[in-house]
Amino acid sequence: MATKIEAESLAPEPERILLSSLDATAHAELVRTGQASPRELVDIAIARIERYNDELGAVTIPLYDEARAAAADPPHGPFRGVPILVKDLLATVGGAPYTGGLAPLRRAGYRSAQDSHLVAALRRAGFLVVGKTNTSELGIVPTAEPPGIPPARNPYDTSRSTGGSSGGSACAVATGMVPLAHANDGGGSIRIPASCCGLYGLKPSRGRVSFAPGYGDINGGLVNELVVTRSVRDAAAVLDILAGPQAGDPYTAPAQLARYTAEIEVPPRPLRIGFATRHLGVDGALVESHPDCLRAVEHAARLLASLGHHVEPVEIPTLHDPEWVPRFLTVWVVGVAMDLDEAARELGRPIRADEVEVLTWALGELGRLVSGPAYAEAWRWLHRASRRIAASWTRHDLWLTPTVTEPPPLLGTFASRADDPLAGIFRAGDFAPFTAPFNATGQPACSLPLYRNAAGLPIGVQLVGAYGREDLLLRISAQLEAAQPFVHAATRR
Repeated sequence: MATKIEAESLAPEPERILLSSLDATAHAELVRTGQASPRELVDIAIARIERYNDELGAVTIPLYDEARAAAADPPHGPFRGVPILVKDLLATVGGAPYTGGLAPLRRAGYRSAQDSHLVAALRRAGFLVVGKTNTSELGIVPTAEPPGIPPARNPYDTSRSTGGSSGGSACAVATGMVPLAHANDGGGSIRIPASCCGLYGLKPSRGRVSFAPGYGDINGGLVNELVVTRSVRDAAAVLDILAGPQAGDPYTAPAQLARYTAEIEVPPRPLRIGFATRHLGVDGALVESHPDCLRAVEHAARLLASLGHHVEPVEIPTLHDPEWVPRFLTVWVVGVAMDLDEAARELGRPIRADEVEVLTWALGELGRLVSGPAYAEAWRWLHRASRRIAASWTRHDLWLTPTVTEPPPLLGTFASRADDPLAGIFRAGDFAPFTAPFNATGQPACSLPLYRNAAGLPIGVQLVGAYGREDLLLRISAQLEAAQPFVHAATRR
């Protein structure tokens, strides 16, 4: 059967398939069956980025020449010839610019010396890196609006944020620039943009994916890496590629005995699932989520019940402890100070206050005030809280929540002023109170695109599993996707 290749579609005749609507597994199948070459897929991805990126701001560092050169003979892995984007934070692409969202590194033209383990593993699997994506400064706030360059814009409504900090990656996947993209998550930065852009986003368990060779962990284990995807099977396949320890890792998650791609073929047994929609407000009172988010959880609960699962309201009291936010922020602000110091070492000079956002500078200064005992005490508190939280997963298999507490917010929502430098971080805490706790506990969690509000904006729901149980999350996610196939309405034609 003849193959027909056009600027944005690739298909056997007589059927036309819009390439931008396919997931990464389907892209790889086109290469495997000879319907497309790696160079063709790369060229189409580049054409789509060039067509839409000025409007959307998803890609900040193009690596087109490198991708075309690699497309000549990519490794014969499961994703041979499939284009991918890498978030410009933490993971490094050897020889490519790296900024972490910091304008001083961008202006200096700083470049990474080598591929991180994650990027090297993706390359061995056959992925072709076509560029790097937009992120907030040091990934601090849940958007992708770094200073000095255009923001990433939500493809469902370009006046709104993509969420973040992996917002550029989510925007690119939602519009079909690439079928999946790298993302990381220190307080929700995989799940939040997945929710805002209508994608699937899985945060793995602590220690599941190595940070080699540059780090043992990030911020005491708060941060995790994986991808944002159009399908559950893509997330499972990439986790198969990346999961497992590397030499020198300080710890690793429990070994997975079967491949994750095999797990999603097995429907889960009837599960006990608790759900909640309230979070602790700044005044110490419990606050209900936005009505759209309530409706998203109610819809997911009904869908789960129709699949044979027992669903009931369940609060986790430890998450309502007012000590939670200051303990988490104690760890986080020390990490910001460390990140600024590390960037300064790469520049060979100190970073000045006028070179970064007022929030970033304020958090870094707070981090320098935290004593060693205070930092250790904060982690001890979080560890004890994590044990209390983990007990809930002896009574229930999964916990269902809104991913975020309101629809995708307007651009500029998380900005701070000089007279109120911490406003952005507290606004972020109110927006995403359900995600950050599970960075502290190390539990796996995912955001699923099962609902859109009356304005057509995606509203994700979060499922949280017990530590090490990505297999169960992927199984239930695949079951939900089969019952209600994910619709990617932002795909550009």
